[in-house]
Amino acid sequence: MSHNSFGHMFRFTTWGESHGPALGVVVDGCPPDLPFDLALVQRELDRRRPGQSKYTTQRKEPDQVKVLSGVFEDDRTDGLRTTGTPISLIIENVDQRSKDYSEIRDKYRPGHADYTYDQKYGIRDYRGGGRSSARETAARVAAGAVARQVLSGVTIRASLVQVGPHKIDYANFDWDQVDQNDFFCADAKAAEQWAPYLDGLRKSGNSVGAVIEVVAEGVPAGWGAPIYGKLSADLASAMMSINAVKAVEIGAGFEAASLTGVENADEMRAGQLAPYFKSNNAGGILGGISNGDPVVCRFAVKPTSSILTPRETVTTDNRNTDIVTKGRHDPCVGIRAVPIGEAMMACVLADHFLRHRGQTGRDGPTGFEV
Repeated sequence: MSHNSFGHMFRFTTWGESHGPALGVVVDGCPPDLPFDLALVQRELDRRRPGQSKYTTQRKEPDQVKVLSGVFEDDRTDGLRTTGTPISLIIENVDQRSKDYSEIRDKYRPGHADYTYDQKYGIRDYRGGGRSSARETAARVAAGAVARQVLSGVTIRASLVQVGPHKIDYANFDWDQVDQNDFFCADAKAAEQWAPYLDGLRKSGNSVGAVIEVVAEGVPAGWGAPIYGKLSADLASAMMSINAVKAVEIGAGFEAASLTGVENADEMRAGQLAPYFKSNNAGGILGGISNGDPVVCRFAVKPTSSILTPRETVTTDNRNTDIVTKGRHDPCVGIRAVPIGEAMMACVLADHFLRHRGQTGRDGPTGFEV
């Protein structure tokens, strides 16, 4: 199976399955002699870890990460440093319940990749979906934590901004609230309203979709390329690669289609050291290249396909049947997609930072002192 790697200069390859003994990631291209904070990697994995509230799957995985290569504890410095060689990280699976899937081994789950996976490879791991399982995203989060350590001065944060039809009020937006509720939501009032809504869906054996907003601040102007290396294109590819994602937008996104040119174009003024934009409909990217504003990306996640409500499907030998997906599943996969979106943003930005430096010899923009 190919296509398990992402990125160019900063490149990671994930491996492992949902119900295998372990999963992990190999990160290649990380510059040498950088301080390496394994606790930061663990902290990000803890944010994505399942079983932390009743609104996520109750699978109990500690997601304890171990580093196998690519770092060195130099007695001349404090702590670990990167060596410039591939960084290999492993996360053991400890709470697989493969028997939960025995009754559906010969049935295709509606909304899942079972049928298409089978058609492509002719063989599939029915225990949770194998490589197509969202369990794989733990490895991405680990890679994203490494990417954060490459990105000096860049802050990456994300928030759940919509659950089903219920949206946040941006007037209440406060980044400090994100880690204060079960939904990674920057609007505390919205989070309170979502709780009974998701409770009802969970108890009825149903699920719902969500929208996540990821914002990167501190990205200098100049990262990206005008044609096939667009920063926006790579961000869209990164977010679309996350399980269950069905749409991605940058800046004003789909709303830009309803704006006039006068409304949409971000006007510019001369600042003390460099120009600035009076608005950010562009989402921090113009012509595929960062403009110095916050990079804003949103992605929509479909409802969890594994639900307790009986659904019509077919068997692997093409006979009609019904299916009930047992096991432990998220009533809204968008909740745990928040740290995953942050991780993919970090990986893309680290890649573009290194590509920009390799092509131009500079870390940031030219022409202005910033």
